[in-house]
Amino acid sequence: MSRFLGIDIGTSSVMAVLIDEEQTVCARASAPLTVSRPKPGWSEQAPEAWWAAVESCLDELAAQSPSALGEVEAIGLSGQMHGATLLDGADKPLRPCILWNDGRAAAQCGLFESRCPQSVEIAGNRAMPGFTAPKLLWVRDNEPDVFRRTACVLLPKDYIRLCLTGGKVSEMSDASGTLWLDVGKRDWSGALLAASDLSRDQMPSLVEGTQPSGRLRKALADRWGMKLRPVVAGGAGDNAASACGLGVVRPGDGFVSLGTSGVLFVASDRFSPNPEGGVHAFCHALPGAWHEMGVILSAAASLEWLAAILGASPAELVGELGEALQAPSPIHFLPYLSGERTPHNDAEVRGGFFGLSHGMARKELTRAVLQGVTFALMDCHEALRRPETPIGRLYAVGGGSRSRLWLQMIATTLGLPVAVPLNSEIGAALGAARLGIAAARGAGIGHEEIFAAPRLRETIEPDRALAPAYQEAWGRYRRLYPLMKEALTA
Repeated sequence: MSRFLGIDIGTSSVMAVLIDEEQTVCARASAPLTVSRPKPGWSEQAPEAWWAAVESCLDELAAQSPSALGEVEAIGLSGQMHGATLLDGADKPLRPCILWNDGRAAAQCGLFESRCPQSVEIAGNRAMPGFTAPKLLWVRDNEPDVFRRTACVLLPKDYIRLCLTGGKVSEMSDASGTLWLDVGKRDWSGALLAASDLSRDQMPSLVEGTQPSGRLRKALADRWGMKLRPVVAGGAGDNAASACGLGVVRPGDGFVSLGTSGVLFVASDRFSPNPEGGVHAFCHALPGAWHEMGVILSAAASLEWLAAILGASPAELVGELGEALQAPSPIHFLPYLSGERTPHNDAEVRGGFFGLSHGMARKELTRAVLQGVTFALMDCHEALRRPETPIGRLYAVGGGSRSRLWLQMIATTLGLPVAVPLNSEIGAALGAARLGIAAARGAGIGHEEIFAAPRLRETIEPDRALAPAYQEAWGRYRRLYPLMKEALTA
């Protein structure tokens, strides 16, 4: 029986998932990653650390399930988006990768847009510090020798593809987050590249996420006991891959992700940008499909931050709250620990607690953090609202989705049912494996069969009795951003 391997290059870990032809998970492995923050607002990782983690995962799978790994027919890749991985002429990294949540290039965003006045129209997105293009302008301005020696710019998962296959290839969903892609035409834009003083020669070739991008190197196939050299699919950026894992491929399908960052994702059949609302309009991993996303930079990261300060684990803090949703907390928390994308596009704003008083304990702080992230996702929902493609329900993925209380809060605030899939924590890796099936089988199998909806653990309905109180509290929350902005810039 054929097997399919999905590899997800996350921010905090690499995950590899092995599935069979029925999409049953046969084995999985993960390896941790660390983030370096050499200066305030900076966020970096060594590309070599990603590859070491991938090797560790596949070595573990080879030890766990050698016969299953030996039957792998195709590999799909998923990864954190926007990372600037700069390679020299010998394909060696020139510096650590500048990650998606790095804010150093805020000043270069305006420069990028001024150098290409049509950039928002072509890319469908405003320039934000987390995107790849402004980072290259920062490197040009601050590390000119590195910029001069840059022969190719790859995204994180595409660096792993290079290690696996020897080829420099990307695909539409991940490339959409660089600001160098004409998202409507699904091709690199010469005008956008020129705005970063780059050329098409420094970009990888492009395929759709469902298409083959190469084959595994023979030496690696031999190392891991694979009988054939598996085809490597184009794959997807992490959010599009999660959508593929959830079957979120039809217009109006959506999911909410509670990972390091928070995402509200809605599939679409057209390129429909809303840049003024801080919405990301990107290609989907499937041909002829697009999607919109609202993104907040610190979702589960906010809870992890609080847990570190209080000397507890996130699970301990959430467990202290019980499972029953209560009325909104009088404390408000702005989760802008790394700035914010949707809807503010503000790298400089910072978070804060409002409404503290004597007698409040850590339970109140925890509830306020969950509520602040929930209200930030409600901001995303407002920015994504489209009469022509209403969202029917949301799937939940990411580590934060293990908290039923948090999902109940989100369902109640957004007014939407939240469906919890089985194996929700492997959504991106599963989606990558599904894209591997598509690349291996081509037109021989329909997308509806590959990208089917997942089996559910449960569906959480909004608490209609508490919904008005949460809407009112969200209204108060929305009034705090201008106050915080004014306080920081006064």
